[in-house]
Amino acid sequence: MQVPSPIDWTTWTGEMHATILFVVRDGQILLIEKKRGLGAGKINGPGGKIDPGETPLQAAIRETQEELLITPHAPLKLGELHFSMSDCPDIHCYVYRAEDFSGTPTETEEAVPIWAEIDAIPYHRMWEDDRHWLPLLLNEQPFRGRFIFEGEHLQWSEVSTDVMW
Repeated sequence: MQVPSPIDWTTWTGEMHATILFVVRDGQILLIEKKRGLGAGKINGPGGKIDPGETPLQAAIRETQEELLITPHAPLKLGELHFSMSDCPDIHCYVYRAEDFSGTPTETEEAVPIWAEIDAIPYHRMWEDDRHWLPLLLNEQPFRGRFIFEGEHLQWSEVSTDVMW
């Protein structure tokens, strides 16, 4: 049975708004190894903070362009993630999936591109919450996730699929 959250998520607001985007095609997912910032050394999708005046979709495209030198085509919002963090501002993250892109995934100062087979995603090198919601993104199932972290360790989680965007 799920332990009740110590946070009232109905009044929670993220201090930082961010995005993450995954390209999925031909049985593979395009990931990055972060070289700096929050999560440096971990594997994730390209993304980052939403700049003032930007929509989440604009930010997801810009961050992917900056981190991998590619432009995703027709990204689809599939999720929202709410992170209560012990050692950094709380994060409200918008999650996108694209099935195609222009350009060639290229290493930058921020990230190293990594193609992974869908059945061999390196969850052991990713944030602990990813294994709870990434399969939903792969199945094109909309979701909302709420997570409480103490440092890099997941303390509490809840993922729901009864959402519509």
